Formats: sequence, C-alpha cells, structure tokens
Amino acid sequence: MSSPTSSQLKRYERLGQGLGQPIVPDDAGRLPLVAGPEKVRQAIFTILDTEPGERVMRADFGCGLRRFLMAPNNPATRAGIEREIAQSLARWEPRVQVIAVRVSPTDERATVLIEIHYAHVLDGRQDVLVYPFYLEQA
Repeated sequence: MSSPTSSQLKRYERLGQGLGQPIVPDDAGRLPLVAGPEKVRQAIFTILDTEPGERVMRADFGCGLRRFLMAPNNPATRAGIEREIAQSLARWEPRVQVIAVRVSPTDERATVLIEIHYAHVLDGRQDVLVYPFYLEQA
C-alpha cells in the first residue's frame, strides 16, 4: 500500500480528526485517534447508533433506528429504515453525499443488512459502509 501524498493528507485534514471509537485506551494508556475517511466513517456509525433525545445538548441528533425494533422484516419496514437513514445522513453528515441506502433481509428473519453507498463531498471518493441491524433483541 502506498503512502498518501501531501495533497491527500491536506484533504484528509479537512475531513476531520479526533478520538476513534471505541474510546478504549491501548496498552500504553493512549486513546485511539483517527482522521480523514475513517473519521467520517465513524461519524456515520455514531449517527446510526444514536437515538434522538439521547444527547442533552443536541436532542434531535441521531437516526432513530430503534423505532424499528420488533417491526416485521418486510419491505415496508426496510423502506422505512432506508428513508430514515438517508434523511439523517443528509441532515447530520455534510462531508458525504449519500448515493444509495439498501436494506436487505438476511437468512435470520430478525436481521437486516444496511448498505450505505456514499461519496466524500471533498474529493468524490466513494465508499460503502455495511451495518447489521437487529429487529429483535437476542
């Protein structure tokens, strides 16, 4: 794998940097740091994992996927999940342009796979994030 060029590093800096997730110290006691496309990817995970009302100072932040818990794994539920994700990412993640959100059933009736295809607004670089979502608690 080749190392990033100077211009790529500058673009990555504009994508942001900060604490990585999960926030767990390594063996030396340092907290994980991430930058660039990985920081954006983790921000998308944060949006998906956060329910509106969880954050005191930003009560409307998040995606609201938990409202689909215990919903049937049918086309209407999957379409609702797709719509909710597309709207939340458009609102909360300005560093990406969502190309497509696909929610597909799996062999387990209570599990769907969420595929988010997006492009970085900064340079057009495309990426895919796959997120399993469980409609029922195990």
